[in-house]
Amino acid sequence: MVFEKIKEMLAQQLDADLESMTMETDIADDLGADSLDVVEMLMAIEDEFGVTIPDEEIENLKTIGSLVEYIQNNS
Repeated sequence: MVFEKIKEMLAQQLDADLESMTMETDIADDLGADSLDVVEMLMAIEDEFGVTIPDEEIENLKTIGSLVEYIQNNS
């Protein structure tokens, strides 16, 4: 459920192909997200899932899978 919702959010924000996304998809390298995209995406994820992502944690959230795991462990 979390994985599917994140995929939908990323596809909409980055105009990316929903079907090609996997847990291993790198948000910057594979989807072309720049630093502003990442900030906007993380704010939307925080709102959607009711989690707070500290600044020092952001550098560890490079793949869709790492985002899913963080949300599942912190919501």
